[in-house]
Amino acid sequence: MDFNLCSRISILKGDIVNVSCDAVVNAANPALAGGGGVDGAIHRAAGPALYEKCREIIKEIGRLETGEAVITPAYEMKGVSWIIHTVGPVWRGGNYREREKLASCYEKSLAIAAEKKLKSVAFPAISTGVYFYPYKEAFDAAFEAVCGFLKKNDFPQKVIFVFYENSAFEYAKKRAAL
Repeated sequence: MDFNLCSRISILKGDIVNVSCDAVVNAANPALAGGGGVDGAIHRAAGPALYEKCREIIKEIGRLETGEAVITPAYEMKGVSWIIHTVGPVWRGGNYREREKLASCYEKSLAIAAEKKLKSVAFPAISTGVYFYPYKEAFDAAFEAVCGFLKKNDFPQKVIFVFYENSAFEYAKKRAAL
């Protein structure tokens, strides 16, 4: 692994709503309606203005497709200026382009961050909750996508993977050798 690249990636155990950075990525549903897990926690932290903004976006686009991303202000969420919403794939055994779609979540989110010249972005383990993506396969796809993006782009300068579950955190630390 390129040392320069490693210095741009951090792996943390904790709750993504407590991370201070320019933007957090929300593992959203296609309706951007909030919900459980990371999505619900981010919506609660950002307050009702986020829900209203998401409703405006959905009124315009209909739904956010799997692998796509959009950005909103973070509203009341402390320590964060922006929320990048992306919809991960539902795990169906790995034969339905899930890896490609998951990689797209990370790449499209990072492209938005780069366009806005955001210095730091925090990602949850997209699709590993109610979408049942196995955390090992999910992290491998995510890490590969992020590394590939960072090799070609100056922004974001820092990517933070945030894991709520200890087993996923331990795997990611070992896999990334950070």
